[in-house]
Amino acid sequence: MAVSAPDPRRWFVLAVVGAAFFMTILDVSIVNVALPTIAAKLHFSRENIQWVVTAYALSFGGFLLLGGRSADLLGRRRVFMVGVALFSAASLVCGLAHSEGVLIAARAVQGLGGAVISPAALSIVSTTFEEGADRNKALGIWGALGGSGAAVGVLLGGVLTKYLGWEWIFFVNVPVGALVLALTPRIIRESRVEMEEHHYDPFGAITVTGGLALLVYAISRAPFVGWGTPRTILLLFASVALLLAFLVIERVQRQPLMPFRIFRIRTVAGANVVAFLLGGVVFSNFFVLTLYVQGVLGYSALKAGLTFLATAGTAVVSAGVAQALVTRVGVKPILALGLLLMTVGMVWYTQIPVDGKFGPDLLPGYLFVGVGIAFSFVPVTIAALAGVGHDEAGLGSGLINTTQQIGGAIGVALASTVFTSHIGSGRPTPKTFTDGYALSFWVMVAFGVAAILATLAFIRREEIEEAPEPSPIPG
Repeated sequence: MAVSAPDPRRWFVLAVVGAAFFMTILDVSIVNVALPTIAAKLHFSRENIQWVVTAYALSFGGFLLLGGRSADLLGRRRVFMVGVALFSAASLVCGLAHSEGVLIAARAVQGLGGAVISPAALSIVSTTFEEGADRNKALGIWGALGGSGAAVGVLLGGVLTKYLGWEWIFFVNVPVGALVLALTPRIIRESRVEMEEHHYDPFGAITVTGGLALLVYAISRAPFVGWGTPRTILLLFASVALLLAFLVIERVQRQPLMPFRIFRIRTVAGANVVAFLLGGVVFSNFFVLTLYVQGVLGYSALKAGLTFLATAGTAVVSAGVAQALVTRVGVKPILALGLLLMTVGMVWYTQIPVDGKFGPDLLPGYLFVGVGIAFSFVPVTIAALAGVGHDEAGLGSGLINTTQQIGGAIGVALASTVFTSHIGSGRPTPKTFTDGYALSFWVMVAFGVAAILATLAFIRREEIEEAPEPSPIPG
C-alpha cells in the first residue's frame, strides 16, 4: 500500500500545535493560585469563586469528544484555527472582566475553545507523523507538554499574579494565540475524512455533550452541596440517562459521532481507562498541594508557584528519556513504571506534616511526580492512538482527552469530599487541614494502584507493535 512521504515540516507543525495545546492545559491550573486575588478584586462570594475553575472544566470536558470528531469531518486545520481564535478571544475577555458574571461566562467559552483545540491538535500530530520512532518522539514531546502543563500553570500563575496582576494569567494567551493563527495556514496542511457524503450526528452530539457536561458539573459541585442531596443525585441520574441515550443513538446511526469499533483495539480501550485514572491523580494532586502550601504553610502565590518548578522541570527533562525507553523497551513497562512512581509520590504526600519544609518534606514527592508524569503521559498517549487510522484520529484524540478530563474532575471532587468531610463544620486548625489533605492523597494512591493494574491487564504490546499502517493522509 502506498504511504505518503513524511511531511518535511512536521517538527514545525508539532511546535505550532504543541504551543496551542500547552496553552489549554496551562489554563486548567493557572488560576488556582490567583483565586484569592481574583476574589478580592472582583468581590466574588465564597460560593461563586469556585466557578472560575468549574466553568472552564465544565465546557472543556463536555465538548472534547464533539471537538475531536468535528476535526475529522470538517477539517483538522480549520477546526483547530476556530478553537484557537475562540480561546484567544475568550482569554482577552477574561482579563478585561470587571464582574464575576463576565469572568465566569468567558471562562466557559475559553473551555469550549480548549475542547476544540486539544483533540484537533493531537489528531494533526497523529496524521502528520507516521507510526514508529518519529511519532513516538513527537508524542514524547506531547506527553511532556500535557504532563508538565499543570505544574507550569501553578508556577506561571504565581509569577504573573505577583508582578503583573491576575489579569495577565489570561492576557498571556492572546499573543500566543495570535502567533499560532498566523503560522498555522503556512505550516499545517489540511486533512479530513474523505467521503462522498457526510451524515452528521446531531442527536449524538447533543446527548454526549450534555451528558458529559452534566456529569462534570455534578461531580464538581458535589463536595460543596453533598453527594447524597437530591440535587446531586438527580444531576447524576440525568447525566447517566443522556449518556445511555448517546450509546443507543450511536448503535443505529449510519455515521456515528463515536464508532464503537475503535474499542475493538483492546490497547486503545485500556489506555483510556488508564488515562481516566491518571487524570484523577494528576489534577487532584496539584489541587490539594496548592491548598496545602498556601493554606497550611502560608506560602504566597509566587512562592507556591515556584515550588512546582521542581515537578515541571523534572517532567520536561524526563520526557525525552521516556520517549527513548518506550521506543526501545515498549509502552507497557514504561507506563507501569511511570504510574508506580506517581503512586510512590502520592504515598510520600500522605506523610506531610503541619510544619512541612520544602526540602525534606515536599521535594522528594515533587521529583517522583515529575518523573512519573513523563513516564506515564508519553506511553499512554502512544497506546491511545496505536492502530487508530487517520480517518478516526480526531475521535481517538478526543477520547483520550475526554477520559483524562473526566478522571481529573472526579479525582478533584473525591479529594475535596474527603478533606471537607474530615475538616467538618467547626473551627479547623492547621493540623485538621493537614490530616484532611493527607487522607485525600490516600484516595490518589488508590487511583494510582488501579491504573497500574489496568495497565498490566489491558495494554498489549503486540497490538502496538503490529498496528496496521495508516492510510495516506488526504489533502
